Amino acid sequence: MISPGFHDFNGPLQLCNHANDSNPHNIYAFSPPFVRRGNDNDIPLFRRGFCSVRNYKLSVVCAIPQASIKNHFAPISHLNIDDSKNPSIETALILIRHGESMWNEKNLFTGSVDVPLTRRGVEEAIEAGKRICNIPLDFVYTSALIRSQMTAVLALTQHRCKKVPIIMHDCSKQAEAWSQIYSDEAKKQSFPVIRAWQLNERMYGELQGWDKQEISKRYGKEQVHEWRRSYDIPPPEGESLEMCSQRAVGYFKEHIEPQLQSGKHVMVAAHANSLRCIIMYLEKLTSCEVINLELSTGVPLLYIYKEGSFMKRGSPVGPSEAGVYALTKSLALYRQELDEMSC
Repeated sequence: MISPGFHDFNGPLQLCNHANDSNPHNIYAFSPPFVRRGNDNDIPLFRRGFCSVRNYKLSVVCAIPQASIKNHFAPISHLNIDDSKNPSIETALILIRHGESMWNEKNLFTGSVDVPLTRRGVEEAIEAGKRICNIPLDFVYTSALIRSQMTAVLALTQHRCKKVPIIMHDCSKQAEAWSQIYSDEAKKQSFPVIRAWQLNERMYGELQGWDKQEISKRYGKEQVHEWRRSYDIPPPEGESLEMCSQRAVGYFKEHIEPQLQSGKHVMVAAHANSLRCIIMYLEKLTSCEVINLELSTGVPLLYIYKEGSFMKRGSPVGPSEAGVYALTKSLALYRQELDEMSC
């Protein structure tokens, strides 16, 4: 299901006839910058006309598959064996809501509008980086919005591994070719930052850009509270939390969870609602429980993945708080390695 709103895809779309997928004449490719969900099974393109997909399968074809990203970068952690069937695999998952944005500061509905961080947001991102500077990382995922990307990169400047985050540009073959790294040494000292629109903030529709207090006066506090905190009721022309969950959790299951299963450590810098959806999946929360979940800006949350389960470890307090990082044997060993390297 495609949630409403506009999304930048990483490649062309293909429509494949289920009845005869092998026939190349039944495959149609096009590259619109966005697709919006309409009524029933119709999808308007560029808000002009509709493309019926009742007998077709809609899929996104990425310019760079996940496997190729792996091949271009060396993981910074070697504590775990790259074998998803190994029951001893224990990996770290860090979730960070972006630092304060300029519209957070003005108390405006932001949603999918691409707004940067405030000075305070920058400071929150740097502080978040200090809290996670001893936790191993191999891959970083952000949304397509600048506030989450700023948060991720600023946080990574504080990491003790001293490796360089490389933002992946896979919107076209030319962008991929021009951003190629040819030095093996540079590859070893880098790791990828992968952007995905599926991790974007919930799209608030006609509320975006409006002052929250003004909207409460216009529609009533109860109505606005229902739009903001219900699970399946969207604001006008916007997404419900349920709709946001379908894309955010879907992406997490398809792209991020397999990395954890293979022994890689991952950080996700995203937004209040996309992270709420992921946490709902990790902690098996109900729709009633997730709507009351509050996430502070710039505060990292640590989870440990082991034997198919996610264990919540709370928020790291700081690099000097040894107990937080010694919760598991692998994290303790990694910190010890960093200490030895800095001597």
